[in-house]
Amino acid sequence: MSVLSIEEQAVVDTVRDFVDREVKPAVNEVEQRDEYPEKWIEQMKELGIYGLAIPEPWGEAPVSMPCYALVTAELARGWMSLAGAMGGHTVVAKLLVEFGTREQQDRYLPRMATGELRATMALTEPGGGSDLQNMATHARLESSPDGDHYVVNGSKTWISNARRSGLIALLCKTDPAAEPKHRGISVLLVEHGPGLTVSKDLHKLGYKGVETCELVFEDMRVPAEAVLGTTPGKGFGQMMKGLETGRIQVASRALGVADAALTDALRYSQERESFGKPIWQHQSVGNYLADMATKITAARQLLLYAAGRYDAGERCDMEAGMAKLFTSEIAMEVALNAVRIHGGYGYSTEFDVERYFRDAPLMIVGEGTNEIQRNVIAAQMVKRGGLDRT
Repeated sequence: MSVLSIEEQAVVDTVRDFVDREVKPAVNEVEQRDEYPEKWIEQMKELGIYGLAIPEPWGEAPVSMPCYALVTAELARGWMSLAGAMGGHTVVAKLLVEFGTREQQDRYLPRMATGELRATMALTEPGGGSDLQNMATHARLESSPDGDHYVVNGSKTWISNARRSGLIALLCKTDPAAEPKHRGISVLLVEHGPGLTVSKDLHKLGYKGVETCELVFEDMRVPAEAVLGTTPGKGFGQMMKGLETGRIQVASRALGVADAALTDALRYSQERESFGKPIWQHQSVGNYLADMATKITAARQLLLYAAGRYDAGERCDMEAGMAKLFTSEIAMEVALNAVRIHGGYGYSTEFDVERYFRDAPLMIVGEGTNEIQRNVIAAQMVKRGGLDRT
């Protein structure tokens, strides 16, 4: 039974048709050239994908979180990089809608809705990983005749879409002496300019086409009113709320990759014969397919459960963490089993399954490693007194 309205299901169907018609036939060539998918990004803009989370008066009526999750999964089914090209953008849009001032919303959201302006997040640091409270990047407030401003210094790494995003939601310390540490952390809305350098592109196993970069801030001046919501010291809580969206988005990417891997494995198992019968009829292959399908179905339901709680206004950091943890792990497993089913061809770049196997690990380590997800889940179970049973 669909959790979506007729209108939202039509949105998902439109994106599915786009993926099947435009992306699937050419994705291997584009991916192997590590080429930025300019044409597909423009088509995604036309489809309204960059505005899915932005309400009126800045955009159209936003879709529900379950719809957004399934749109993301469809994009990832075609190419995980396409889902990555709009993931951070959506998180920043939701941060602006929930926490931004009206001036900040009016400045950024209309252009973000059309994709004219794209956004990304800058959280991770070279020496910090998932330990965000111990970040070194800091912003010092200064006064001058032309107004108060922050002077930003530090570096961030693993920033997707860093060169092509005109807006960066930068997590940094505005009060390094604050205790507890999270009270000294703010989100600054930073645009490219003097003092900000995109220092290098990081070369990756998968997730090709979309750039992933290091950012270096050297005495970059940012207006004081660039603090998200204008009140400093609230950035950690704001970004933790944003990461609920981010983890649902990463889980959706993993679901799309797993779905694509199963589809290809199922088709190949019916076409390929050995010992006089299609290989799906061999028990070992049939067992792989059955397990893959069962786990993908479970992952989809877990993802939609987390997305539904988000829309209901309920806390869902544990549920989003569960969805991200489980779905990313089964995506890796399903991609590997798809390679097994394809045999030697699964190791060939002529078949999509080797790409799925290279793309899947990103979701295990991205948006907080799965080890971090387990910590979040355990802590929330203790805090809540066990699992919710409603």
